[in-house]
Amino acid sequence: MANELDEMTGPVNQEGRDVNVIEKQIPVKVGAGSVVFEVLLWVLGIIPGIVFLFKKRSAKSYLAKLQQKLQHDASQIDNYLEQRVVILSNVAKLLEKAVDLDKSTFTDIAALRSGKSNGDLNEVASEIDKVNMKLNVAVENYPELKAHQEIADAMQQNSYLQKEITAAREVYNDTVRQWNTEIFAWPTKMIVAAKQGYTTRIPFTASSETKARARETFF
Repeated sequence: MANELDEMTGPVNQEGRDVNVIEKQIPVKVGAGSVVFEVLLWVLGIIPGIVFLFKKRSAKSYLAKLQQKLQHDASQIDNYLEQRVVILSNVAKLLEKAVDLDKSTFTDIAALRSGKSNGDLNEVASEIDKVNMKLNVAVENYPELKAHQEIADAMQQNSYLQKEITAAREVYNDTVRQWNTEIFAWPTKMIVAAKQGYTTRIPFTASSETKARARETFF
């Protein structure tokens, strides 16, 4: 029998293929079969029905705890994003003393610090990346600024926080994957999730600007 997937003979897409996260939440739904299953357990006897009832309560508690973990993981990202805004604000103030910095940079930072920007973590992260890009351009246009110790230290802290955000995103996305898997685990968790009206969660994604920059030539 031939291999279903043969990496030696293809077919191969020579142009490559980009992928994107689909921004869609899928609700959990169960059909008539699940209803029949539950009724059948009670028909078979009170013990199977009671056992499954306790299993559903346990599943509901488990999914509630998983939701709390999702909130915790999201707050970790939020904390790092907030720290990064503070660092970029400090960088902007230092650069302003040396160069004529784009005034819209301060407007963007003020919006981020006041919480007036979009509350979605993906959107906030994208806006922070745009501010970071403006500051990087300013530094690149004036190479002598790189020798400024305070600016160099602030940019290093910014780089460190970006790595922490990336790590926190991975943790969050792992929990999202766990949630999306568990709510479709039939029968117990899926029946509970459907009754609670749960949907899948959308993982953290990179902005279109970030993806475009990743394709650029840096060296």
